[in-house]
Amino acid sequence: MSEERRSDSFQTVSWIGDAASGHLRMIDQTRLPIESVEIDCLDADAVWGAIKRLSVRGAPAIGVAAAYGAVIGARARGTDDPAAIRLALREASAHLRTSRPTAVNLFWALDRMEAVADSPVESATALLDRLLREAKAIEAEDRAMCRAIGGHGAELLESGDGVLTHCNAGGLATADYGTALAVIFSAHEQGKSIRVFADETRPLLQGARLTTWELRHRGVPVTLICDNMAALVMREKKVQKVVVGADRIAANGDAANKIGTYGVAVLARAHGIPFYVAAPSSTFDLSLSNGSAIPIEERDPREITHGFGRQTAPEGIDVYNPAFDVTPAELITGIVTERGVIQPVNTETVAAMLGAKV
Repeated sequence: MSEERRSDSFQTVSWIGDAASGHLRMIDQTRLPIESVEIDCLDADAVWGAIKRLSVRGAPAIGVAAAYGAVIGARARGTDDPAAIRLALREASAHLRTSRPTAVNLFWALDRMEAVADSPVESATALLDRLLREAKAIEAEDRAMCRAIGGHGAELLESGDGVLTHCNAGGLATADYGTALAVIFSAHEQGKSIRVFADETRPLLQGARLTTWELRHRGVPVTLICDNMAALVMREKKVQKVVVGADRIAANGDAANKIGTYGVAVLARAHGIPFYVAAPSSTFDLSLSNGSAIPIEERDPREITHGFGRQTAPEGIDVYNPAFDVTPAELITGIVTERGVIQPVNTETVAAMLGAKV
């Protein structure tokens, strides 16, 4: 893996080169906002590490990165034999699936790559080219979905609104424009006067480090608050809407997102504030009837006891560090997708929007 400093413009993930020898380049989000650095992933294990340590994060971006990681991994046993490419891809896919359990886009993207690998081809070169085309299609589809989410969601915001968001669901979490932040970006581009209140998002401060960075980059007014200030700004009527992203949504609309989202939803309900989730259709897991079956990643205790390298808790203290929680559908006013807004949120309305059978 190599590194280089990038310019003021940014592309979260990108492919460099051709199918036979190219590689994945991405922003190292662990270095933001102080340093803007790109990393080059030259093998599937490097992609796995980037996902695991949160150099790339956000369900859609993880899916795109995993798809490109599968292309790189498919070359691990050579590039001359289609059978060897298929075997190597499945090995890489199995490894990448162990990186983070909650974001369903990871598994969705790898399922697509495996399906392409199983299709008949004339040569090894043709197979690699087909795999790269599929990965690029996943990236392009995500870009289009994010823009559509922004368009639908902007209609829910009014000029003068204060909008609270939790964690980061912007361009850094996707291939381009974001999900929750796409709603805000679109409203801003329409000329609506919007002020964002960004929760810092403990323990890794994605809101402080990433969301505020993106909003300032696009010229959107933003105020950073500690997580435990959300209730106060709601009571003070500084917030009129809440918009967050999601990493996996069950068939009934229960939505897993960064830890602390559930608490924000409870506060929004208590203060009569609409609470919206913004996510592409690829984030829905219709195999799960409700959110109780969503796997929740538990991360290293040192993220809490030694945040950013500084010890802030006694040695040997017990720590519970789930990375996500699940917001029940009954607390969600609507789910903004690329196809429209699901409202009210329940099994029937989710199925109707996604064209699935109940």
